[in-house]
Amino acid sequence: MKRTIEQGMFVRESGPAGSTPVVWIHGLGESGLCFDGILDHPELRYRRHLVPDLPGYGRTPPSETSWSFTGVADHLIRWLAARGEPPVDLVGHSLGGVLALFVAEQAPERVRRVVDVEGNKSEGDCVYSGRALRWTPEDFTRGGFDVLREEIATAAGGDPATQGYLRSLAMADAGTFRAHAEELVRLSRTEALARRLAGLGSPVHYIAGAPGGACPRSLVLLEAAGLAPTRISPSGHWPFIDQRDRFGEVLRAILGP
Repeated sequence: MKRTIEQGMFVRESGPAGSTPVVWIHGLGESGLCFDGILDHPELRYRRHLVPDLPGYGRTPPSETSWSFTGVADHLIRWLAARGEPPVDLVGHSLGGVLALFVAEQAPERVRRVVDVEGNKSEGDCVYSGRALRWTPEDFTRGGFDVLREEIATAAGGDPATQGYLRSLAMADAGTFRAHAEELVRLSRTEALARRLAGLGSPVHYIAGAPGGACPRSLVLLEAAGLAPTRISPSGHWPFIDQRDRFGEVLRAILGP
């Protein structure tokens, strides 16, 4: 695993040089650490993997820039251009699925396909983002984020995926989390994200954890948009952790050569 700082982001890179890159985009409050267990899956070792920590998350510090989803997508596009990468396969989890949509809409020439894993499609998917809106932005940074993390820790039990999430949450910037939570809830309430995903010019796939992943309303919206989700079960919101081998097989079939 190679680790570098690029365009102000902490980036992990693995896999054979020269292969078509897979860019993994993590979710709200997460970091690239969540993907560590899947990158070396036997089915996926043939590809090169690029895993940035988004601004304000993981080992990438926050900046003075206001990181709207459009701004984050533009930053990722400029990062890929600076690297001189060919069109990439985007794998986005949760918020990362929404950001993958924005990247593909803003720079379709840079995207070969989009694999949306548990990306928000309706308000029912806004589990932690919805809870963050109980506080004003100011109150969230003054202590609300600490309360939210404590609530998640109490409910986590021994679940490996949520325990891993808590490790990333400890590094997340409260202001970035709260701003992204608000935008994510607003977009999810429109129920337009499934149609936008289906309208991309590049191939699109949606992977859902079942029964504990994407909410029923989101699955209905995806079906109505012509995107039949691939369900991985038994799984929750992190199917690449809950069912690593099955996820590796499914993603290999999607990615192809």
